[in-house]
Amino acid sequence: MPDETPDSQESPSSKQKRTPREPGSQEPQFNWRGLLLFAIAFALIGGAFLFRESGLVATEEITLPRFESLLKEGKIISTQEKPIDLIVEEGSNTQTLSGYYRKVLPPATEPVPTPFKTVVYMPFNGGTLEKDLAAYGITPNIRRESNMVASTILNILPIALFLVVLYFFFRSQIKMAGKGAMNFGKSKAKMLAREKNKITFKDVAGVEEAKDEVQELVEFLRDPKKFQKLGGRIPKGVLMIGSPGTGKTLLARAIAGEADVPFFNISGSDFVEMFVGVGASRVRDMFEQGRKNAPCLIFIDEIDAVGRHRGHGVGGGHDEREQTLNQLLVEMDGFDAQDGVIIIAATNRPDVLDPALLRPGRFDRQVTVSLPDVKGREEILRVHAKKVKLSESVDLSLIARGTPGYSGAELANVLNEAALMAARCGKKAIDQFDLEEARDKVRWGKERRSMAMSEKEKTSTAWHEAGHALLNVLLDHTHPLHKVTIIPRGQYLGATMYLPEGDKYATQRKEALAMLVMTMGGRIAEEMFTGDVSNGASGDIAQATKLARKMVCEWGMSSLGMIRFSEENEMVFLGRDVSRAREYSEATAQHIDSEVKRLIDEAYAQATEMLEAKRDKVELIAKALLEFETLDGSQIADLITHGVMTNPPVIAIKPPPLPPPPNDTTPEVSKPAKSDFPEGGLAAPVPA
Repeated sequence: MPDETPDSQESPSSKQKRTPREPGSQEPQFNWRGLLLFAIAFALIGGAFLFRESGLVATEEITLPRFESLLKEGKIISTQEKPIDLIVEEGSNTQTLSGYYRKVLPPATEPVPTPFKTVVYMPFNGGTLEKDLAAYGITPNIRRESNMVASTILNILPIALFLVVLYFFFRSQIKMAGKGAMNFGKSKAKMLAREKNKITFKDVAGVEEAKDEVQELVEFLRDPKKFQKLGGRIPKGVLMIGSPGTGKTLLARAIAGEADVPFFNISGSDFVEMFVGVGASRVRDMFEQGRKNAPCLIFIDEIDAVGRHRGHGVGGGHDEREQTLNQLLVEMDGFDAQDGVIIIAATNRPDVLDPALLRPGRFDRQVTVSLPDVKGREEILRVHAKKVKLSESVDLSLIARGTPGYSGAELANVLNEAALMAARCGKKAIDQFDLEEARDKVRWGKERRSMAMSEKEKTSTAWHEAGHALLNVLLDHTHPLHKVTIIPRGQYLGATMYLPEGDKYATQRKEALAMLVMTMGGRIAEEMFTGDVSNGASGDIAQATKLARKMVCEWGMSSLGMIRFSEENEMVFLGRDVSRAREYSEATAQHIDSEVKRLIDEAYAQATEMLEAKRDKVELIAKALLEFETLDGSQIADLITHGVMTNPPVIAIKPPPLPPPPNDTTPEVSKPAKSDFPEGGLAAPVPA
């Protein structure tokens, strides 16, 4: 695969210096700033407590009797340089006497001036202190101080510092919490930047009709006068309907890439919250943003999450969801509705949407994004093939023909699987074999060659697939045989794969009957070899029953005539369909069952007759499958027509001996194969 070129224009040196985290990365970053703030705060708090405890100078505290004793001994110093101070605290009954006295500090022998302070309780000791000082001729310097402000600051400062540190440390969390609380009812719609969206209509293939309809919308936004001069009005809403993987969201991104107007995108589930009124508030805010940027486009993906039918469901519905839907209906076309905001929505469940949402004036246009035809599949493959390296021998038209019923997402997955497979094998480019194998892997699963099957089970599976393959070739109204394999793939022990020559949109009665006959062939051929039946044909039985019931109940291909008996329960909407009663009598139900059984019994009898007449061909195909494991349609045709293969597979495996059919013995039952046709697939295997 070619290397992608980065969009940034930074020099290599600058890229090496910094390595930004990827968006959405959960790798934590160490908060050095918060740690430093914590260290400073604790240092300041500790310093404040030390200052309160000891002060800036080491002063000795002595009691009043000790002071009086020093005064009598003449050790108190009272000079002009070192006077005695009497500190009077306002609003307090205690005063502090401070100064110096002579003290001998070992090992020195001479006394040195040592600061002291003495706390005096004035109501009891004030008069005695004044007499003692006067007796020794000491007049103290009286100073008045008020320490209330300082003490208050000193007490509050540590707490304030701690709160400041907490604020800086958790500032981002506080901001996010505040933002979330204040913007809870705000819309989650995001404006798509044009430089980030590089998808245009050239990157959308296989849905030409849908692309034409939305391209007209872009042209209206670019040149509205072209349509307005004839009285045309821009649609207020466009609803894109289609199966999963058909490219609805990709088409919306192409509209954003082509339109030169603001483009908002949001999911339907973003409106729904556990709190009442939030969804409606977000709808109002979304349209308010749209009106500020009008004209603009708003894309709502999976709108069925918020636009479901009102008044249905067990319990009468969800009030919060209905409030959100009501607000959406009013904003799109209500009393105060304004032009300029165009809604584009996508869903794969249009049957559950509220009728008021689908009426003209809200969603004026419904665009069906269907599965691509053979030409569309080839165009899709060519678009995705630009991102991988293909061999010159690759023919994408063959892959497009061999993938009927594939969606755009499945086709992209086919190319991706082929690229991975080629890379594992060390190839320089993707060849045709890789694409064929990737196609089979995407639809039917990966080959399970490591699955341990006994020789008896392999032989039984070979006869089973030989019966399917022979009937597929002999019957007139079947699709061409593509491949037969006894290699376990996905959930199948073996498979007979067929592909239609072109896209099929209808099924004729003769085709349905031929399909029933071919489906019966696996069980019959297996019984011819083992003399018994097993549950290996459970998938065939389920498929045949489903097809026969459709023929009787929906397609009018039985003696019951042109009457529909289906209850349409493919998409049950709980509350609307759960209580629906059957609309036909018990006698009619018995008649339906008898018709279904008749169709299957007739198909079983016809398949038995054809396989008994061609028993040698069944055995020949089974032997070839045991030898080569996988045969294509042309090789099976050679075996039936000529008895030999003109182009046998290159890789051969030594075949085990084919045991003769038993007479009266009953062998072991072969391992069952869990199988069924994939839903909606036009090309499906007949499983073992």
